[in-house]
Amino acid sequence: MSVYQIDGTHSAVEFAIKHLMISNVKGRFTKVAGELTVDGANPLNSSVEASAEIASIDTHDPQRDGHLRSPDFFDADKYPTMTFKSRRLEKAKGEDEYKLTGDLTIRDVTREVVFDLTFLGQGADPWGNARVGFSATTAINRRDYGLVWNTALESGGVLVGDQVKINIEAEAIKKA
Repeated sequence: MSVYQIDGTHSAVEFAIKHLMISNVKGRFTKVAGELTVDGANPLNSSVEASAEIASIDTHDPQRDGHLRSPDFFDADKYPTMTFKSRRLEKAKGEDEYKLTGDLTIRDVTREVVFDLTFLGQGADPWGNARVGFSATTAINRRDYGLVWNTALESGGVLVGDQVKINIEAEAIKKA
């Protein structure tokens, strides 16, 4: 087993959600951290624990970011982080593809989610540190996590969609 620390400067937790029923708004959490435990002999024994700081949300609109940090949505003062802790890793169809199942906690709500995970590779950086890379995607219903604020539109529909697509690009460095 090898333990790797997520490199927050080379990793991203991104999301997309429908806006005005006509387009997708994207954002990201800029402060992410966590550890991967990788079993090279049996990758299915590998695991991950990760977190993102809610206050680091960035949708390229400071007013919207402030609203997302408020009690209407994430309530960053009361719930400063969201976390993920894996339960199991299963092989999927492709050579480097897996299903990663675990507990996602947002606010005070924990739900099981399944990520489609792709192992992107491993290698050494210019300083001789071992690194690994992964991509993962899933979709959640924000209402399942108590993120229920919305506004009805005069034309029908709502301001904010319920389905949130999540994309994670993670690079991690082996701990000494």
